[in-house]
Amino acid sequence: MLRLSALYRYPLKSGKAETLQQIGLDKLGLDGDRRWMLVDEASGRFLTQRAVAKMSQLSALWNSSGGLTLSTPGQTALDVALPGSEAELRGVTIWRDNLRVPDAGDEAAAWVSDFIGKPTRLVQVPLERARTTEAGYGKDDDQVGFADGFPLLLIGQASLDDLSQRIGRPMEMLRFRPNLVIEGSEAFAEDTWKRVRIGDVEFRVVKSCSRCILTTIDPASGERSADREPLATLKTYREQGGDVMFGQNLVNDGIGQLAVGMPVTILE
Repeated sequence: MLRLSALYRYPLKSGKAETLQQIGLDKLGLDGDRRWMLVDEASGRFLTQRAVAKMSQLSALWNSSGGLTLSTPGQTALDVALPGSEAELRGVTIWRDNLRVPDAGDEAAAWVSDFIGKPTRLVQVPLERARTTEAGYGKDDDQVGFADGFPLLLIGQASLDDLSQRIGRPMEMLRFRPNLVIEGSEAFAEDTWKRVRIGDVEFRVVKSCSRCILTTIDPASGERSADREPLATLKTYREQGGDVMFGQNLVNDGIGQLAVGMPVTILE
C-alpha cells in the first residue's frame, strides 16, 4: 500500500526545511510553503543556495501570525511580521518572472543583509500576487508562490533508496527539497503517474523535476560534496535531453488537509 511518509515545508525559498506531521493546502500548495524570499537589494533578483550555499543554514520558521522567525548560528533570532496592506511593494525577479510583492521592512533587511554579507531584502508573496506556473504544463490558471516552477514536489522513497545504493552511501532526502515523500512504490514509479489522491485532495503530476548543483549541498552542514554527488551518479542514468531528472512536480486541485500516514491512491 502506498502512503504519505513525510511532509516538508520551506517557508523561505532556499532556507531550511520544516518537518511536518500535518498541514493544510491552499491554491499555492502547502500553507506557507515558499511564500518568502531573499532578493538582492540593488537588482531585485532572487537569492538561493545555488549561489549562496550557507542559506542551507538559515532557519525561517512559519509562525502562527503568518510571519517568520529567522534564526541562524551566530545571530539573534528575529520575528518578522506578515507585511500589511500598507507595506512597500518591491520589484523582484525570479527566473523569467518579474513581479511586485510586499517588502518585509528595514529591520528584516538589516538582519538578512548581515547574514548574506551584502544589501539584501526579504519579500513575501500574497495569494493575489502569485505567479502563474510554467507555460505548457498544467492549466493556464495554475499558480505558484516563490517555488521554482510549480507548487509541490513529490519523491518516492524507493527512488532515493535506489540512488543511495548506486552511490554507495545514504543520500539525505532533503538534498532534493520535496514537499511530499511516498512509501510503498517501486523506484521511479512516480515517473508514470498522472493523477494521485492523498486523503481527500487530488493532485496532477505535471512535469519531472530537473536537478541542479543545489543537490550537492549537505543540508546539515551546508558544505558542497567534493565528488559532486548525487548529481554525478544521477547523470549516468537519469539524464533526459541534457537535464537530470529526479522527482515530480505537482499541482493540487482543491484545498484540504494532509497528514503523514495517509494512504495514496494512483488515479491515472
